[in-house]
Amino acid sequence: MPAEYALSNIWMGVGVVVALFAVFYYVGWWASRKTSSEEDFYAAGFSIGPVTNGLGMAATWASLATFLGVIALIQKLQVPFVYLWIQWSISIPLLTLLYGTSLRRMKAFTPATFIRARYGKPSTVVIVCWMMLIMVMYALGQMIGLGQAFELLFGVPYNTGLVVAGLATVGFITMGGMYGASYNAAFQMVVMTLAMVVPMGAIMKAMGSSGWWFPPLAYGDMVPSMLEKIPTFFDMKYDIRWYFALIPAFTLGPVALPHLAMRVFTSSSVKSARWAVVWFVLFLGLLFSGTYVAGFAGNFFAATTGRVIAKPDQTLLILNVFYNPTLVAAFVMGGALAAGLSTIGGNLMAIAGLVGNDLMGIIAPNMDKQKKIRWGYLALGLGGVAAILLAFQPPKFLVTSILWAFGLLATTATPAILLGVWWKEANKLAMMISSVVCGVLYMVISPYVLPSICVGKGLVAALGMSGGMVTVPLSFAMFILLSIVFNRMSALSDYAPTLADKMVIDRIHGWGEEYEESRYNGITVPIIISIVCIAVFFWGLQPWA
Repeated sequence: MPAEYALSNIWMGVGVVVALFAVFYYVGWWASRKTSSEEDFYAAGFSIGPVTNGLGMAATWASLATFLGVIALIQKLQVPFVYLWIQWSISIPLLTLLYGTSLRRMKAFTPATFIRARYGKPSTVVIVCWMMLIMVMYALGQMIGLGQAFELLFGVPYNTGLVVAGLATVGFITMGGMYGASYNAAFQMVVMTLAMVVPMGAIMKAMGSSGWWFPPLAYGDMVPSMLEKIPTFFDMKYDIRWYFALIPAFTLGPVALPHLAMRVFTSSSVKSARWAVVWFVLFLGLLFSGTYVAGFAGNFFAATTGRVIAKPDQTLLILNVFYNPTLVAAFVMGGALAAGLSTIGGNLMAIAGLVGNDLMGIIAPNMDKQKKIRWGYLALGLGGVAAILLAFQPPKFLVTSILWAFGLLATTATPAILLGVWWKEANKLAMMISSVVCGVLYMVISPYVLPSICVGKGLVAALGMSGGMVTVPLSFAMFILLSIVFNRMSALSDYAPTLADKMVIDRIHGWGEEYEESRYNGITVPIIISIVCIAVFFWGLQPWA
């Protein structure tokens, strides 16, 4: 980065970061004193209120990408990427409405807890393996971002920044469990929002905006100037499927993210979980509006000043160094760090739950609860250390695109969860076959495994969008149709849903012991869904523009 865009006083950056970590460690220490059971460690005792949970959900959702990568992509793709990001944020409300509050009734620690109750142990192993892969990809991306942020802030080598930031982060997260992760995330969301919104208001005022005081209004009267400088800024430039593909790739994938679902499960009640979503939308909307303003301002800055932003992911820091005092720029980078830390906290807690609760529940079902908690702590710490080690020389396969990882999750886990919650006919063998086959297919048709075999091309393929248009509808259709066939084959009766499996569905929807066979049990709607999915599958296979 050119010297003119660097912090003029590195010690201000050091002070901001040290102050933030001091708060994080205090919260972790306080939380460790409250953690004495599995419920405390994995779900904060099911006691988190709606406002704190809404802040925590938003913080877990807003990663380093909110401050770095998203703004960079708005620099490159302009307004079409804003539409992508809006679509992406729909997933938490959908998660809560489609299955989050239902699984909260059964006091699940992770979505895999439900998978085990609904489909049994072999199916759980399949889903946990996919979720662990996605969580490693997610945490690895954040660790790389933390190393780069320390490099930007302090001018230290990437590897040094990675070790310092990584170990400091794993320390306070491991110490606090889900209590610490929840309250730290709430605090981190406040820091993030202030660091994004307030400085951007000052920048937009300096650029001449009259709506600078509220991000959604900030660039309204600057649009004519932007169109004069960049006439294509607001154009919808891509194949119509580019936008349609947002649904399978970026909404259905995050719906199954375990670290987001775990936020819903920590709620003090089902009502609290629903209200948390309202607060989530409010808090995340405010933060994202600042991100969109930063993307607009970056394009406007480059177009009107003639200055080149060589590294678009540094746009926010460059704008703040150029327009705001050094202390403000340092605080903005502190906000970016908070975004990365909150997401890593969620990732590592998900890994702890998947290993300590779900896998250990299969491997050693009679293990003492305190031993399970220790396994959870161990998995949490080792997951963080593994992410640090991988980040030194990250394998290309694991850092291709976190958005690509969401497409993989939408293909492998989302059908198992949604059909398992809403359809009693969902068959165990059909779930495993569709998950494994379509998951492998998703990787094969991406540009990262076998470049000669690829659905789509360019950015839509790189981000996982074109692949998701094929494998996500195929996974749903295959699961549904195989379930209908397998349930009617006596040779496969062991895989058919049992009465106990079906009763789980009624209970999580709030029917208690009032079981009714016809409830959630028809095949007409699933068959219609399959027909639609097959049509989308063939549409996705057509050549992409």
